[in-house]
Amino acid sequence: MSNSRNKAVVLVSGGMDSAVTLAMARELGFACHALSVAYGQRHGSELTAAAVMARCLGAMSHKTVQVDLRSLGGSALTDDIEVPEHGGPGIPVTYVPARNTIMLSIALGWAEVLGSNDIFCGVNAVDYSGYPDCRPAFIESFQQLANLATKAGIEGQGLRIHAPLMAMGKADIVREGLRLGVDFSATISCYSADAEGLACGHCDACRLRAEGFAAAGVSDPTRYR
Repeated sequence: MSNSRNKAVVLVSGGMDSAVTLAMARELGFACHALSVAYGQRHGSELTAAAVMARCLGAMSHKTVQVDLRSLGGSALTDDIEVPEHGGPGIPVTYVPARNTIMLSIALGWAEVLGSNDIFCGVNAVDYSGYPDCRPAFIESFQQLANLATKAGIEGQGLRIHAPLMAMGKADIVREGLRLGVDFSATISCYSADAEGLACGHCDACRLRAEGFAAAGVSDPTRYR
């Protein structure tokens, strides 16, 4: 691995947003190290998709870390709670308590080990399900925490949390991904995807994804069951 490029840790879930984020980080010249988290989500097909995206989009390495959030429950993605077909008022039951905080914390630890000052994540606050840990204020606060709580923040050059999709709608994300050569057919966004990665076509994630492709004027490559 060349040391001539800055290293970045990129959170890769297997979904379309994180795939585009990885492609954007690579275009910026970062030597990308992809990080996925097996947190007890309803299906493992998205982790398979994450490995495919990491390989196809040129990650220098790909690590999957196990964290048992299913033992805590409290979400339709980690507990025996039905995934709703339509989002309602307030924060939906598909919100996983503290998930992005935990994932970014793991990314922060790996970044310190790698000697990286940059972490990328695909959170979005435009076309999203209303999760509190997808807002600009959360990313800004986590960056402050990262620089207060780490050796890299105190003795090093500091840490930066990048959320390049934060202000982009799904249609813009689709267009950007196509420009960067992302194979969206290999990504999985569905909250209820089956073992083969086939999407339900009804959940909030499927709806937002389909609306994004339609608004971009692009054929939806999602594999539905």
